[in-house]
Amino acid sequence: MSWVLDSGRPIYLQIVERLELSIVSGQFKPGDKVPSVRELAVEAGVNPNTMQKAMVELERQGLVHSERTSGRFITEDEAMITQVREELAKKQIQEFMERMNKMGFDGEEIVTLLQKTMREGKK
Repeated sequence: MSWVLDSGRPIYLQIVERLELSIVSGQFKPGDKVPSVRELAVEAGVNPNTMQKAMVELERQGLVHSERTSGRFITEDEAMITQVREELAKKQIQEFMERMNKMGFDGEEIVTLLQKTMREGKK
């Protein structure tokens, strides 16, 4: 997996977002062992301390938990994963709606355009 990180935003937050997406999309399954901080840091090209900070945040959120001698694991709480997935989707929708409103579209026009685009995508 390719890590594209933007220097204009805190790197650890971008890592958290990336790992959240990997969890809610099913790339990491509930109960899966998470690669070590060092492995992930090398893969992402970041300092292990930065990766550790991201992992602590994921633990704080409850998406990841540590087992003393075994490492970190994805939560098995599928309801929590579903909730995070919906929150991420709502955030994307809100950002999309704001951009569309700035272009002069109202809610009804946006829905019509979405439906039209979805129909065209099925052809």
